[in-house]
Amino acid sequence: MTATVDHQELARALDAARLERREVAPLTREVPQLSLPDAYAIQEAGIRLRLSRGERVVGLKMGLTSEAKRRQMNLDSPVYGVLTDRMQVPADGVVRLSEGIHPKIEPEIAFRIGRELKGKVTRDEALDACVSVFAAMEILDSRYRDFKYFSLPDVVADNSSSSLFVLGTAEHPPRAMDLTRLEMKMSVNGEVVQAARSDAISGDPVVSLLQLCELLAERGQVLPAGSIVLAGAATAAHMLKPGDRVQLTVEGLGSVAVSAA
Repeated sequence: MTATVDHQELARALDAARLERREVAPLTREVPQLSLPDAYAIQEAGIRLRLSRGERVVGLKMGLTSEAKRRQMNLDSPVYGVLTDRMQVPADGVVRLSEGIHPKIEPEIAFRIGRELKGKVTRDEALDACVSVFAAMEILDSRYRDFKYFSLPDVVADNSSSSLFVLGTAEHPPRAMDLTRLEMKMSVNGEVVQAARSDAISGDPVVSLLQLCELLAERGQVLPAGSIVLAGAATAAHMLKPGDRVQLTVEGLGSVAVSAA
């Protein structure tokens, strides 16, 4: 880890940008030596700031798991971010765009983890640990200027662009269907804007869990029991505008909707 990088200072700068709803330059503009381990340390420091204000960690999200999303962001490796209770928007709830900077929404599949997972796990072990699977959407909101032209360490340091998430209310047994072949359609005001099959997520959404466990193990961490895990986007993200009603329908998992104001 680079000794000259002040993780706490950079975490405070990103935290202030989020709270003040303002864009900042990517960290690597000022700290070109920023490494991926540095970035995860900054992410963790940022989460500690949120916990100090009363937030509670409820899960994790995977990012850059689909080819479409990697092309959109010009980045090439899966990453993870942390979800807190205050990031959750209820199903059929409202996203206040004035509380963000430039929020985008994307279609996802989520898992609820029933028991701890750690290290290198198999697909069967991951499925056995899952209590349920359901439709979900993530609202991303980078603190970086124009939401583009940044590096993988920049993304990770900014908690992998995590902002808000919404979960479907219908939860299903993870072995009840072929999770690699579910049709996913996200519509805005009744018009389909993104569509993909669930295998666009890591080739298999369950693989995202395996990748997450390995990424956590690299930092000496585990995936705790009770966690919600967003497996990653199946498509590129869609920019939200006031008045939008966004609905995701996933074959076999039902629908989930949210409105923007």
